[in-house]
Amino acid sequence: MRHEDDLRPLVVGHRGASAAAPENTLEAFALAATLGADWVELDVRVTADDVLVVHHDPHLPDGRIIVVTPSGELPTSLPTLVAALDVCDDAGLGVNVEIKGLPGEPDLHRAPWLASTVTALLLERLSDCAPGSIAASLLVTSFLPATIDAVRAAGGVWLPTGLLALDLSDAAAVIATAVDGGHRALNPWNMMTTRQLVDDAHDAGLEVNVWTVDDPNRLAELMEWGVDGLITNVPDVARQVVGLRRS
Repeated sequence: MRHEDDLRPLVVGHRGASAAAPENTLEAFALAATLGADWVELDVRVTADDVLVVHHDPHLPDGRIIVVTPSGELPTSLPTLVAALDVCDDAGLGVNVEIKGLPGEPDLHRAPWLASTVTALLLERLSDCAPGSIAASLLVTSFLPATIDAVRAAGGVWLPTGLLALDLSDAAAVIATAVDGGHRALNPWNMMTTRQLVDDAHDAGLEVNVWTVDDPNRLAELMEWGVDGLITNVPDVARQVVGLRRS
């Protein structure tokens, strides 16, 4: 995520400014920019009628499963991916798109379709962007190596990809998986992130974007370690720690 000429880590609003607004909503994404975020992170799933929507869990609060629910029956607060990208573009935000459909979830079987469809959509948007424009600031991530490898294969050099990691008990293997897949970034869980992990990932040529970090002292520590992105529910707090927004 980090630009070559920017020594500070980027502030990434986790599901938008999710401590101040309902997560993964257009309101949360717009507010993240107001509170000082450089990027936002959001989650993508698919409906019964093949519409890409932004939602973290596979089910709605009322228990309905998104993958078997038509888009017209979803709450109006649940945005499509296109609407979310439009809001982020207008606000000058980069976007980390996480593709869902994980083991144990009811939409796991749609993960290959999600990978190809999200990739096609993002490549089409990139083709309409001026080189180096903020609208071209994208990163696609997934916990599933097969999913993110498919995005990498289809997106080539045009669409940066990253591997999300929760279990880092064998950090060397995780780093190797990201490198072997040709990915740009490793996005590790904060509770498993050490200085050694950051150094080793950087030595392997990977960016490191840590999730989810809200404590100011921990934000400052990770910044001192040289991480590339701080994924946080409180972008205003992270902005105070990191300093002035990029020019």
